[in-house]
Parts: sequence; C-alpha cells; structure tokens
Amino acid sequence: MLKPSDNPPISWPKGKTLREFAGRWWVAHTKSRNEKALADDLASKGISYFLPMTWKVKKIRGRTIKSLLPLFGGYLFFCGEEKQRVETLKTNRVANLIDVADQRRLVEELSQIEQAIAAGADLSPHDYIKVGQRCKVIGGALAGLQGIVAQARNAMRLVLQIDMLGQAASVEIGTDMIEVVDETEGN
Repeated sequence: MLKPSDNPPISWPKGKTLREFAGRWWVAHTKSRNEKALADDLASKGISYFLPMTWKVKKIRGRTIKSLLPLFGGYLFFCGEEKQRVETLKTNRVANLIDVADQRRLVEELSQIEQAIAAGADLSPHDYIKVGQRCKVIGGALAGLQGIVAQARNAMRLVLQIDMLGQAASVEIGTDMIEVVDETEGN
C-alpha cells in the first residue's frame, strides 16, 4: 500500500486540464492492479494521462486504513500520437487498448469527472445503469420491486408495468437504490 505522497498524480502533466491535452485519446485496459504503475510509467515517458482516483476508507481490526484507488478499476485514459500508443504498450502493463471513436464525447465525459474531483466531490464507483434496463430495488421500503429505468424531469424513475393491462406506474428512485437485473435469472 502506498503512502498518499507516493501515489501518482490524477492527471499528467500537472497544471493542464484534459481539454488542453494534445493528440488522440485511448483507453488502456490495464493488467490487474497496474493502473498506478502505468500512470508512473507514462509520466516518466512524458505521455499525458488521466487516472481518476478516489479515497476508500475501511476499518481493519480497529485501525482506519485510507487508500487512494482508481475510480474505474482496470482503466487509465491517455492521450498522444501513435508513438505514445506504442510506448504505452511497451510498458507491459496493458492487457488491451480500447480505441475511442468519439473523441469529443470522451473528453466531455472525462472533463465532468475531472471537474468533480477538482471540486473535492466524494466520488465513488457506481454500476452503469441505462434508461431502458430492467432493475430491481435493493433497499428501503421498495426493496424487491422490479421495473424498467426511465428518465423524467432530471430524475431517475422505475417504471412498474402491468403487461396484461398495457398500463404502468412509476416511482422516483435514486440510482444507489437499484441494481441491474440479470436477464438470465428468472423474473
């Protein structure tokens, strides 16, 4: 476990925003637990990267342990030209490179994460839930309900359907209260 001062910076070079990075973006799917080591390698090679991280606090035998962990485990975002892509692969820390077709969209999405981190927001990993997915409520008074996720007036809603009637009702729900239902398990 690294001391806080031994962790790589969240983005490199320091002092630049992601929108200022030059070149093409790629997503490195790293080998297991290699995100920070890859970040160190890229910084030493002068390759721009973004590795969003968040603090995780846990208690073990009465001791409080704080660890800075990647927000998206197994992934690091980097920017450059073909030479930088090859240098990244030479680190032997990358399992796969994901080509980014929509460069502008990725930068927009990553910039939101960057802004939240810069503002000191307490980010934590969360399951990706898309509108239209079947989900079930995992806590609270509605635990066990299943429905389809819908978006309405900036709020997530769970649509409960009565197929026989062709009718439905919906309830506002926080995404932290639902999980995606595996369609292979019986509904």
